[in-house]
Amino acid sequence: MSKARIKLIGKNPKELDDVCHQIEEIAKTTGVDLAGPIYMPTRRLKISTRRTPCGDGSDTYEHWEMRIHKRMIDVAGDERTLRQIMRVKVPDTVHVKISIE
Repeated sequence: MSKARIKLIGKNPKELDDVCHQIEEIAKTTGVDLAGPIYMPTRRLKISTRRTPCGDGSDTYEHWEMRIHKRMIDVAGDERTLRQIMRVKVPDTVHVKISIE
């Protein structure tokens, strides 16, 4: 049996949880060991910009923030289980990294 570490990265936490739930269902039906999903720290990207591009007027700023959520799942399974996991429907906004040990 090989061990796979799956990292999911995306902006929408609901989409990440949906993909995690699909992976959990595959692990449950095949009967392999599953650890996770482990919630990783959320990365917050902040940008502050001035409202007026020319520099006239008062010093008012707009604040923008983008949050990047991460999940990690460890699956100890055989090749058949990993092939099923690779067939999971993943939205375009979710990035998946799979490393096999």
